[in-house]
Amino acid sequence: MSASDAVLSDQERTRRILRLALPPARRLWAAIALGALSGGSAVALLGVSAWLITRASEQPALLYISAAVVGVRAFALGRAFFRYLERLAGHDAAFRRLGDIRADLFARLVPLGPDGVGAGDRRSGKARGGELLARLADDVDELPDFALRVVQPLVSGGVVVLASAVAAFVLLPAAGVILLLTLAAAFVVGTLVNRWAAGSAERRIAPLRAALASALHELVTGLDLLIAFDALPQARERVRAASARLTAAARTRAAGLGLTAGAVSLLAGVATVLALATGIPALEAGHLDAPTLAVVALLPLAVFEVFGTLPLAFGALRRVHASAERIADTVPATVPDGVPVDAPAASSLTVASVPDVALSLRTAHWPGEDAPVLQDIDLVLRAGERVVLTGPTGAGKTALAHVLTRFLDLDGGYAIDGVDVRGVRQDDVRRVVGLVEQQPYLFDSDLRQNLLFARDTATDEELLAVLDRVGLGEWTRSRGGLTSPVGERGALVSGGQAQRIALARALLADFPVLVVDEPTANVDAAVAGRIVRDILTTAADDGRTVLLISHTAVPDELVTRRLRMEAGTLV
Repeated sequence: MSASDAVLSDQERTRRILRLALPPARRLWAAIALGALSGGSAVALLGVSAWLITRASEQPALLYISAAVVGVRAFALGRAFFRYLERLAGHDAAFRRLGDIRADLFARLVPLGPDGVGAGDRRSGKARGGELLARLADDVDELPDFALRVVQPLVSGGVVVLASAVAAFVLLPAAGVILLLTLAAAFVVGTLVNRWAAGSAERRIAPLRAALASALHELVTGLDLLIAFDALPQARERVRAASARLTAAARTRAAGLGLTAGAVSLLAGVATVLALATGIPALEAGHLDAPTLAVVALLPLAVFEVFGTLPLAFGALRRVHASAERIADTVPATVPDGVPVDAPAASSLTVASVPDVALSLRTAHWPGEDAPVLQDIDLVLRAGERVVLTGPTGAGKTALAHVLTRFLDLDGGYAIDGVDVRGVRQDDVRRVVGLVEQQPYLFDSDLRQNLLFARDTATDEELLAVLDRVGLGEWTRSRGGLTSPVGERGALVSGGQAQRIALARALLADFPVLVVDEPTANVDAAVAGRIVRDILTTAADDGRTVLLISHTAVPDELVTRRLRMEAGTLV
């Protein structure tokens, strides 16, 4: 996140998201021009058709109406042709921006993760799980409508409407004035009706959609626990209630759109009646002929057909604005206190071999929390050491792991081979100090892809070799090799196998210093002992430094020393 973003207000950040949703000017103006040509062709088609039918009733020579016949054919083809090109160009331009929007959003989220995302809502749990998924998917998918349903209709429709009013004024000044007045009245009435009937629903759809996604996410991801504790009916009821609220809001919006279209159509009829009321006396006075009167009378119908999208554009703007606000809220205006960020002149960090790590911590706290989770810790990890850290649940062991991997900032000193890590890039630190989490994330893909995530240049032979090192070689071959699936979040493997896969990824990434957080939390005692032994013996063979956070008993011959943490400090 740039320094300038730190001082942006909520509205400015929302406007920035909306500007990002706009396609490049060249593509946007091409779509607008094509839309104007399509709308202009529709208006011209009705006007020329009205003139042609009325003039033909006078039975003139074909020579006098041949140009109008050609015009009707041209405008009929042009309306469909230009509309197709406008839709093609507009949607292509708008959807091309989706990739840029998502890339920008993820680029701003990455420095916050994993502890800074939703830090302001840590206690409430907002902006996590299904809520965060809704913001990154559904709300972002709503943004193309800013160009397609707001900017393009307003600009192209406005051009056609003004040009048509000028044409009506040229044919009959009074008719042109009436058309402008009725269009202005329709714009005001249509906008007010849309706001009254659908405004609240437009703003509520985005959060209601997120609430449904969150309820579904809770139901799907926690299905086993919900069944085990007989809480499935309540979870299904939450999904049903969330779906009912979203459906009600969508129906209210649809009703508002219908009322808006009805109000605009009513005023279109008023404009036609008034055009006739001014045109008939002009015809009788000889100021215009019958074919021109037909054009003046029917022109408002064609103009209002194009105009009908303008009041609806403001409803679409409310909906898109609500989604943009939620996207802007996903990334805080400033990086939460406690999340490390790269210094403006951050340098690179390179280590020639396994480094020494020295931590002199005064305090550290979770983002969004005031009370420190760690305090007064002096820790030195010498190259090649294998250190076991124990302590009760909630003592701060995981927080210490996140400090060492620079997910959490600290007040104090932290050096790798004597280099202060606060002056180097955070990614460089994480390439030296790697973390194997308590609950490693496995992608819903095969075993090969879950390993290539750590080093995408690894060959199949290297992948099989690292699986042999972590004790999964025979298991892999029995399952059909590297193409065997692991399931969503590792549903097709056991807890111990998931930990070994995570260890294999860490070995592939070749971290000189490895922090392993509770690798045996989800496995039985017999498997836990083997996992701990494999981790420490593998590290000893490679000469890596290991900080193993574990409740499992570890034989003395596997470790160089032991530490214990209580109440956020080493004892």
